[in-house]
Amino acid sequence: MTRRAIIFHGTGANPDVCWYRWLGDRLAARGFAVEIPHYPGLNVEPAETFVPHVLGRHRFDESTVLVGHSGGAALLLSLLEHLDVRVAQAILVAGYCTPPNDADEPVLQSSYDWAAISAHVADLYLVNSVTDPYGCDAEQGRAMFDHLGGTQIVRDEGHFGDVDQPFPTFPLIDRLVADLP
Repeated sequence: MTRRAIIFHGTGANPDVCWYRWLGDRLAARGFAVEIPHYPGLNVEPAETFVPHVLGRHRFDESTVLVGHSGGAALLLSLLEHLDVRVAQAILVAGYCTPPNDADEPVLQSSYDWAAISAHVADLYLVNSVTDPYGCDAEQGRAMFDHLGGTQIVRDEGHFGDVDQPFPTFPLIDRLVADLP
């Protein structure tokens, strides 16, 4: 089975910002088939219509690794809830499960089936920062950890990439992605 990695950008971003392409190149060199889709509707369209669209555009199986940043990490919660398979791994970077600030967050669902999310991922990492300027911080990571378990990693590195925070590489995430059989 082909090892597959899908990297989801954050709100208002695209595949060519921060560390997304760098990580994609690193994973491709390790034998992963990599997708870094562009979703301009991320956190613009409501989750109820956006999530089925995303699910229909990708193939998910037990050899799939999902990586999401910010709004892309919040999207992963909904994707994992609605999958009909268990993926190998999910890494949520600067993720959140409740509104992190006073901005509208249509990517969030009003509630989550935490048991379903947990059942659809074999290995889960939650990577947050104590200094995230948008509120996608360690408390958000802890809230997800309390519902899902997994491994919570807390850093002091802002938002892990933003318009005023260049973050061209992210070796930690490269190390976290498992070399699947």
